[in-house]
Amino acid sequence: MHEYRNLFDLSGRVALVIGAASGIGEAAAHALAAFGARAVCADLDVEGAARTAAAIAGAGGDADPLYLDVREPASVAAAVDVVGAPDVLVVTPAINVRRPLLDIDDEAFARVVGLNLGGTFRVLREFGRGMAARGGGSIVVLSSIRGQVVEPGQSVYAATKAGVVQIARTLAAELGDRGVRVNAVAPGVVETPLTRQIKERPDWHRAYAEKTALGRWAAPTEIAGAIVFLASDAASYVTGACLYVDGGWTAIDGRFTPPL
Repeated sequence: MHEYRNLFDLSGRVALVIGAASGIGEAAAHALAAFGARAVCADLDVEGAARTAAAIAGAGGDADPLYLDVREPASVAAAVDVVGAPDVLVVTPAINVRRPLLDIDDEAFARVVGLNLGGTFRVLREFGRGMAARGGGSIVVLSSIRGQVVEPGQSVYAATKAGVVQIARTLAAELGDRGVRVNAVAPGVVETPLTRQIKERPDWHRAYAEKTALGRWAAPTEIAGAIVFLASDAASYVTGACLYVDGGWTAIDGRFTPPL
């Protein structure tokens, strides 16, 4: 009989979480460690990564901090030397520039694309090589509802978030025969440092809550469960997928409640 109770057990596995200093990455590191993984908490903000690792250790988990700037090839190469081929790779870093497309200059375009798309591509390539050579592993990249539905001011961000899904799908096709699964998670509105400016505008914050079926924003911990699922054997036949964790936003996008 299949031992279903062990589907989410990550004991003995190494999970590299990039962007672990705050937000979804921080929550993911905690969640993966809670299921038994050794969490390598990587971030450009290495002090924040160290706080996350210390909190995990304080809760009885196993974690280490690591400096990593996904924009810099040398930094990624150094991280590969330290970590090797992780069993789980989670990639969360992203930035947004909220401006009309006609007002976005080349520098802002390059900055958003360089981190969101270029950084994700770089770490998938470099860590994916070792995972493929070993013959197994799970990669989870963070997309967004903006990879599917947009609004004014989201052009470059939305393009990168659609792009990381297609990179993940392609890598899933290329590495499937070597036992490496690659998936994306697309959150809706989540209370993170990236969305702080919205929280400071009550009307904007409330409008976004009302666009979800659940009528509220998500906490980072509510995205972590999806990441644990995709990282674990519970998702052993899931690859090339994009899992929406959006409170129903994309299901009811543009909804109108008719007078039934």
